[in-house]
Amino acid sequence: MFATCADPKTLEGLAWLLCYLTSGKHMLFYLSFGTVILLLAITAPVALLFGFGGALASRSRIAPLRWFGKTYTSMVRGVPDIIFFLFVPIALDQAFEWMRAKVYCDPSVPIRQGNDFVVCPAAKLPLSSSAEWVHQSYGVFLAVIAFAIVFGAFAANVLYGAMNAVPKAQLETAEAYGMSPRQVSRRILIPQMWTYALPGLANLWMILIKATPLLFVLGVEDIVYWARELGGAKTSAYSYPHPDWRLYYFLGILVFYLLMTWGSERFFDRIRARLSAGQATMAGEAMRKAPQ
Repeated sequence: MFATCADPKTLEGLAWLLCYLTSGKHMLFYLSFGTVILLLAITAPVALLFGFGGALASRSRIAPLRWFGKTYTSMVRGVPDIIFFLFVPIALDQAFEWMRAKVYCDPSVPIRQGNDFVVCPAAKLPLSSSAEWVHQSYGVFLAVIAFAIVFGAFAANVLYGAMNAVPKAQLETAEAYGMSPRQVSRRILIPQMWTYALPGLANLWMILIKATPLLFVLGVEDIVYWARELGGAKTSAYSYPHPDWRLYYFLGILVFYLLMTWGSERFFDRIRARLSAGQATMAGEAMRKAPQ
């Protein structure tokens, strides 16, 4: 990055380390932390949306919809997460390419050739001529869908339990005042349930943070990928040769995740205190009895 770093062999000590830590690959390493944060920022609301839909479906009076909600939460929660993280991106990728093949490829050429899934170059996603950032963005998009499906099922279970925890007397009182079932859900059930759902959702957020290294499994160049690449022993064939430093790189990742979880705990503690104020819960009762 700096003009003085043009010839690493002439550098020593702190100057060498400064040039090493500001190299192009290290810039990609630093940007990969943003990739993890971006994944969390997108996945969390999408997974919550999946979970909300699954919880409402599980409580539906329409039997097929209720069966779908129950099946979704039970099936996803009963299968190891990594299976879905590997299956969903592959299945989505092939589904997208299959649809594009119907438009851009010769229909006389079969897509399934034995055990191989083969489409013409024009149907590939992303195209071979696409920039590297397009390939990375596509991988993150598939990862978001996979994470949302898995954590949406867990969120659906949490929200379903929270909805059932809302005192039925409040719902019955609202109905007695003439509210429709939709109004009861929108004005009474949903606002009240967040107090009961927050502890479970906070745990899911922590698990989601710890699951982000699975981006490495999906081929995305995340912090784990770059820590392994940059920390591995470099020989004289590299511009900045060094011994095996993976311990230090992964220690830095450890500190990053600890800071993320520590900050998340402080954030959820504040939300929990605000939601518990005036509520008929253990936390709300503790706040009422606390000295003023």
